[in-house]
Amino acid sequence: MRADDENSSPNRRNILSGIGLAAAAAVAASPLRSAPAAAAADTGGYWNKQYTAHKGAVNIALYRRRMKAPTPGETPLPVAVMVHGSSISGMPSWDLHVPGAGEYSVMDVFSRFGYDCWVIDFEGYGKSSVTSGNSDIKSGVADLEAATPLIAQETGQQKFHMLGESSGALRVAAFAAAHPERVDRIVLGAYTYTGKGSPTLAERAKQVDFYRTHNRRPRPKEMIESIFTRDKPGTSDPRVAAALVAAELPLGDSVPTGTYLDMTSKLPIIEASLVKCPVLLCRGQYDGIATADDVIDFYSKLPNPDRQMAILPGMAHSLTLGLNRQLYWHVAHSFLSMPKAQLV
Repeated sequence: MRADDENSSPNRRNILSGIGLAAAAAVAASPLRSAPAAAAADTGGYWNKQYTAHKGAVNIALYRRRMKAPTPGETPLPVAVMVHGSSISGMPSWDLHVPGAGEYSVMDVFSRFGYDCWVIDFEGYGKSSVTSGNSDIKSGVADLEAATPLIAQETGQQKFHMLGESSGALRVAAFAAAHPERVDRIVLGAYTYTGKGSPTLAERAKQVDFYRTHNRRPRPKEMIESIFTRDKPGTSDPRVAAALVAAELPLGDSVPTGTYLDMTSKLPIIEASLVKCPVLLCRGQYDGIATADDVIDFYSKLPNPDRQMAILPGMAHSLTLGLNRQLYWHVAHSFLSMPKAQLV
């Protein structure tokens, strides 16, 4: 990490046949009062810069990467805002470096694809302010409300692509519903809708009373490692877990409980009918956070015909850090770079 740089019913069969299922090829904010950005760096062939947005008194850390420094008068690049989940902060989620194991940084990959990449640390995570709050989905939307005007000011783009994984996908969907004027196309990875039939959420719900009475939970080494083993062992390289532990634990050994509480007691967080932008849903074949039927249910209710769903083979919950992560890069970039359709 360079944190300083930077089963089949007829209805279900009909839905599956119609969605182009890609199996392999899927508080008041004052954001413009940003703290002085960290000095931009040109490291490893990429241009990086850090920023701070403000949600009242809460500092929200932002990290930016692109292939070259922006120059006055240039055509703005498409912007990709990357949104982390419940247990890992922004940069280890989207910019992990795994010695000897190949490319894992989504920021690097999408910079090479031609995007202006941004990563956020939500309140209570990473380098953002740690507060007495629990950083639930609603709080995450407020963080994005604080961050996006700053991103628009810096990039010249008023609408952005957004990629979210797990509870990050819920935050992206909720933000897209609340602020369609800011959203172009979104990628929802490891999404859960109602949570019905999810073994992961059933196990997590056993601790719901703790989530209700505590705003932070322990997040030790063993919990981070379990991300890669709880669904289907063998779907990730063991070196990834070690690299993630090394990158994340220096940022703290606890994280907020808000998204866990939301996902165990308040689903569905957002109705599909309210998400009106183009949507790509990506699900790993073995993901235990939601059943295929649950994700298809959400997909079937999306109002925009510009939508796709991809079930990625040999993948579990983490799409960005699995052995077959290249499948995620491919379907996400293909969807985000799709030509505009003329709707009639």
